[in-house]
Amino acid sequence: MTNFNFEEITIECQDGYDLAATLFKPENKVKGAVLIGPATGIKRQFYASFARYLANKGYGVITFDNRGIGDSLSGKVSDSDACVQIWGEQDMPAALTMLQSAFPQTQYHLVGHSAGGQLVGLMPNAKELTSMYNFACSSGSLKNMKMPYFAKAHFFMNLFIPLNNLLFGHTKSQLLGMGEPLPKAVAQQWREWCNGQGYVKTAFGKTITNHLYDELAIPSMWVNATDDDIANDENVADMIAVYTKLKTETLTLSPQEYGLTEIGHMKFFSRKSRPLWQHVLNWFEKHSNNGENVSDQVA
Repeated sequence: MTNFNFEEITIECQDGYDLAATLFKPENKVKGAVLIGPATGIKRQFYASFARYLANKGYGVITFDNRGIGDSLSGKVSDSDACVQIWGEQDMPAALTMLQSAFPQTQYHLVGHSAGGQLVGLMPNAKELTSMYNFACSSGSLKNMKMPYFAKAHFFMNLFIPLNNLLFGHTKSQLLGMGEPLPKAVAQQWREWCNGQGYVKTAFGKTITNHLYDELAIPSMWVNATDDDIANDENVADMIAVYTKLKTETLTLSPQEYGLTEIGHMKFFSRKSRPLWQHVLNWFEKHSNNGENVSDQVA
């Protein structure tokens, strides 16, 4: 039995670009509203089970495809001028504005998956968020990755991406099981930022001149998994350091503790990982005007 309904909607960004999105609306009183910020190249349908879970618990939710990805791709991927930076500066702010319009006068939480948490400081309206709950969000710095995964990541970033962009005008990341095909500038910027420290920080003073990474002071939870080769503890700390005033807590999950075979970088949002989702509800309750200080331990 479901206690919500959903509809496919279009979000218009400030620059006029249209994004495909899905709105999940609880039938009863709304406890809060949640924007799910997707990982690089991941379509909104990937988060549908998690979004339905939150909606059944009384939270309004928006999932969306970044421009150049999934249903937000207009024309050929090789013709897309999308980049990672514009996802943070245009797409995510527009999605938050739509969330506020759909669910007025409540608290607004962001659940960021990888890039979905990295880019929050680029959102001009980020201070309107009540809290942020990030999973597998880190700087993705190659320097902090361990072998043998380092070799795989180095191959993808520094050989596969440049070669694909040269031959096809975009990156066929789907061939390696890494989400949707990526527009050229998305893949190139991703590559540049992961080859440095602090991810987006590598572009400060260059392509990025205005941001809120030094101002945002909302509560944030940063969750990673022991079997995640990308968002390891060093890379999570590297990303947190970019948000100089953020109130941060961290949590590292072990799949064995929850009867799971893996969590890694992607499986937190899988239906099989439902036992983990209570952590998110606890966080929302803790940072709700109507909530009490709830322990972050799963009951």
